[in-house]
Amino acid sequence: MRNIFRNLKKYWYFVILILVLLIVQAYCDLSLPDYTSELIDVGIANSGIEHMVPEYLSEKGFMEVEIFLTDQEKEDWEAAYTYEEENGYYRLTSAEDEQWDSLDEEFAQVIAIVYMMTSQQESELEGVDMTSISAPQMDMSAMDPTQMSAEQIEQFKKVQQTLTDMGIDMESDTLMLDIRGVFAEQLGALGDSIINSMAKYFAKDQYELCGIDLEKLQTDYLWKIGGKMLGMAFAMALAAIMVGFLASKTAAGVGRDLRNKVFRKVIGFSNAELDKFSTASLITRSTNDVQQIQMVTVMLLRMVLYAPILAIGGIINIRHYNSGMNWIIILAIALILCLIIVLMVIAMPKFQIMQVLVDKVNLVAREILTGIPVIRAFGREKKEEERFDEANSRLTKVMLFTNRTMTFMMPTLMMIMNGTSILIVWTAAHKIDAGVLEVGAMTAFITYAMMIVMGFLMLTMISIMLPRAGVAANRIQEVLDTEATIVDRDGASSEAPADATVRFEHVSFKYPDGGKDVLTDIDFVAKPGQTTAIIGSTGCGKSTLVKLIPRFFDVTEGEISIGGMNVKDLSLDALRGQIGYVPQKAILFSGDINSNIAYGAPNATEADIIEAAHIAQAAEFIEEKADQYESAIAQGGTNVSGGQKQRLSIARAIARHPKIYIFDDSFSALDFKTDTALRKALAEKTKDATVIIVAQRVSTILNADQIIVLEDGKMIGKGTHKELVADCEEYKLIAQSQLSEKEFLASMGKEEC
Repeated sequence: MRNIFRNLKKYWYFVILILVLLIVQAYCDLSLPDYTSELIDVGIANSGIEHMVPEYLSEKGFMEVEIFLTDQEKEDWEAAYTYEEENGYYRLTSAEDEQWDSLDEEFAQVIAIVYMMTSQQESELEGVDMTSISAPQMDMSAMDPTQMSAEQIEQFKKVQQTLTDMGIDMESDTLMLDIRGVFAEQLGALGDSIINSMAKYFAKDQYELCGIDLEKLQTDYLWKIGGKMLGMAFAMALAAIMVGFLASKTAAGVGRDLRNKVFRKVIGFSNAELDKFSTASLITRSTNDVQQIQMVTVMLLRMVLYAPILAIGGIINIRHYNSGMNWIIILAIALILCLIIVLMVIAMPKFQIMQVLVDKVNLVAREILTGIPVIRAFGREKKEEERFDEANSRLTKVMLFTNRTMTFMMPTLMMIMNGTSILIVWTAAHKIDAGVLEVGAMTAFITYAMMIVMGFLMLTMISIMLPRAGVAANRIQEVLDTEATIVDRDGASSEAPADATVRFEHVSFKYPDGGKDVLTDIDFVAKPGQTTAIIGSTGCGKSTLVKLIPRFFDVTEGEISIGGMNVKDLSLDALRGQIGYVPQKAILFSGDINSNIAYGAPNATEADIIEAAHIAQAAEFIEEKADQYESAIAQGGTNVSGGQKQRLSIARAIARHPKIYIFDDSFSALDFKTDTALRKALAEKTKDATVIIVAQRVSTILNADQIIVLEDGKMIGKGTHKELVADCEEYKLIAQSQLSEKEFLASMGKEEC
């Protein structure tokens, strides 16, 4: 996983900005349930009354609250209200939210106690005039019965008996505070939301007594809360859009950077590293694997970062409701975590296998598509279909296993989510029925619970993709961490030597994974103005030998020098910049003929391109085309013949004007007439250059100044054609097998008898 996150270092500023936007989005998202709760409990149930302390109070209501206050609280209470004689009620001196909230905090419980004692049906003090029991002691002997009505006397008796039954000392000097303490204890078990609701019911009664228009108050409140909810929804949508844009931009940048890194790294690989990974695997790593990381990066920035913010915010907010249902959330989270762990234990190993099998499918598909002509020629279509089906079936089997495993995830998660909702509603219904929870609080609790569960659900969904992306990131990092074996030495010269003499001094070579030497003790000199040919049986190491000159591989023993300078002491650019290399397999690139000939010489003029084409004997077929040098070349040169591809490859090397020409069996697809004409034109062009030719046909190298004969990686002959016929039996047999008797004698300067 670390390899996924390290790709984001470059885009840290985007990640921070996304995090800020996600916090904004989460804040808006988490605010909506509170507003919904207020809309139900305040806007609908309480007629839009927001505060527990009423803005308007009747004289009776003012006194009912005051009798339960301490001396300090009485001072605060009296300071908070101003009596308006013209209206006959008390009004808050200041209605600023901050001061009002402070009053709510100080007096909400007392107001709820007053409401609970005087208004609730289950209260034994229902209907009692609290102002009439404000005497220091509830003792009938201390009162003058002549000054009291029968109703008052009956009320006193009722209150006295009720309070005594509640365990209150009727002789206490702090009787009203004792009463407040008893009811406060009962209220404490109900939760803050019920206390607030009771206080608001008291405020509603007071507003009605003061003649306040509750319908207008409610309408204004609903518009205010609705407007806030719309604003929050708009801000949340805007934040989500910005997060999506920035996450996509970041992921696209990560994908682009990884592709660039992989491509630049692979370009620097020698043949040894390319053989280690295989072409099919490198293609998969730079396409499919990068795509996996890019897709997961978007999910990480949009979901994985958002999920914990949402879940933690939901947990914090849900605690304010004191609903006693937090255990339901804990149970749901525990079930989700167990599900994730089980799925990961089962599916993780399969994700690692899956990427290897994707490589295998790509490899088989690439081989089949490349080798279609051979497959058709030998009638192997059915066999290759079976080979592809086998690779495809293995991948399909693993993918089906992981997908089937993951199919259990969504139904199980939905069951957990829906089960959580049902459990909350069932539990909350009992609490609402008992009067300890409000409907709006239940609605908010369900919403927050779903947010918390959804947060973990998001993490679960991303957990499906993370293992596969983690494997992909590791595979890409494996390529990036691989050091190329062919690199510039410290202090390597960037200046090519003036002399193009190529010298092999007792060179031996074996492949990195090879057991024995492919070339052994190769020693010769190829001079400018001369042609050095290399011939031998198939697999004797001819192509390997010439690949050592441009350092496609490094020698195991001995030394190769150009102009007296070891090729390892030259920078790769300087070394390869003076070599015109024509590979054994002619390779063309999509584009046109111009771009292919000028591939190694971007600054080549039109005259240089035409000259190179004429020397390579390619001008004839080029000029027959309608667009001539601007004629399109398909990918891989599939729209030209093998001989035409070879001639264009030769022209590409000639257009570079190198000091050293290397032709690796580059004339095999040419007819004898074209071969002869090409070598004749080439001899004039390369008279000052070093020419090394790998050939299978003796006729191609008859006039070479020096011929090297290889057998099992060893030099068994060196000299001109005539010298080798005389001194090297193996070369003589090759010459006699390829040339007619007349041609053989002519090559020796003799006439047929």
